[in-house]
Amino acid sequence: MSDQITLAAETRDRGGKGASRELRRQGRVPAVIYGMKQDPISIHLEEKALVRALGTGHFMNSVVMIEGAGGKPVRTLPKDVAFDVVTDRPLHVDFLRISEHATVHVQVPVVFTDEEESKGIKLGGVLNIVRHELELVVDAADIPSEIAISLKGLDVGDSIHISNVKLPKGATSAIEDRDFTIATLVAPSAMLSEAREQAAEEAALAEAASAEHAAEVEAAEAEAEAEATEGGEGEAAAEGDTAE
Repeated sequence: MSDQITLAAETRDRGGKGASRELRRQGRVPAVIYGMKQDPISIHLEEKALVRALGTGHFMNSVVMIEGAGGKPVRTLPKDVAFDVVTDRPLHVDFLRISEHATVHVQVPVVFTDEEESKGIKLGGVLNIVRHELELVVDAADIPSEIAISLKGLDVGDSIHISNVKLPKGATSAIEDRDFTIATLVAPSAMLSEAREQAAEEAALAEAASAEHAAEVEAAEAEAEAEATEGGEGEAAAEGDTAE
């Protein structure tokens, strides 16, 4: 289960871009808490503490308790973090209020295990990961920190679908209308060989087309030269007849 994170916060008295920039200069990050049909609360957090929480790798699928925001601690789930495109510093955070056992949608990272027991990988196959995260519907008190998927017995050409994954008790996939692919095991050597064969075939066709075109040009030039020669001989004969 994902660890619970606690962050200290202070309420914001002023809004707007100017006030937010001033907070960032002071090492604070503006944020908002909303949801559960209550009024939003504008807050700000210590940037260093937020960066540490982000560094855990599971911030977005962890319950975050916000303390000091004008009353008792607020149970939340991070919904969005805006980052500076140049410095990658956090600029703003959105937190959703949740109850202790609320049903929530979360993105949970996937980790693959037992690579040494995969026949395909032993033969040089490469795991092509289609989905690095799974969108799950879970109880807020039981959010998994990750979903482990075993590669044991996986051979080249095999695929892992959501139906092959054993999810934690109480968790279900948010995508229910299809058995989507999570990863496949491919053989890069075979793919490279096929690509080389295709490239060689295309090159041979191009060379043949070029040779055919050159032959056509040569034939056309020869035909034109022959016509010109015949025309010249005809004119010479005509001139001879006139002279006589």
